[in-house]
Amino acid sequence: MITAIDSNILIDVIGSHSRFTDPAIHALDEARQEGALIISPIVVAEIAGHFSSASQQEKCLREMGLRLIDFSMEDSYHAGQAYIAYRSRSKDPKPRMLADFLVGAHASLQADQLMTRDRGYYRTYFPKLQIVEPTRSV
Repeated sequence: MITAIDSNILIDVIGSHSRFTDPAIHALDEARQEGALIISPIVVAEIAGHFSSASQQEKCLREMGLRLIDFSMEDSYHAGQAYIAYRSRSKDPKPRMLADFLVGAHASLQADQLMTRDRGYYRTYFPKLQIVEPTRSV
């Protein structure tokens, strides 16, 4: 089982302690026991502010058992198609959401499931993608 990890899950773990921290840690531990944990370059960029250097970030991610998988052409194309569908359906589309569509497409093509707390648009635009919600795993 390959689990892609969204940035909000990692921020729950490496950021300030919140009600999401313990469920995220538990869910990551469970997913690690079931198989590989992967992240996309978008996730690396979104969590960069929590580290003082790239080497510190890389060390932390390696210690957490996370493997960076780059985008394929198919990932990028799939994200673009889903984003176009989103923009055509939305009355007020959010420009920054393209990053989220890249995360969703990457997960749907590179992993078996995506661990995230943001599930609405992933379920809508990536309906075959299995979503793992840490707050419900504890």
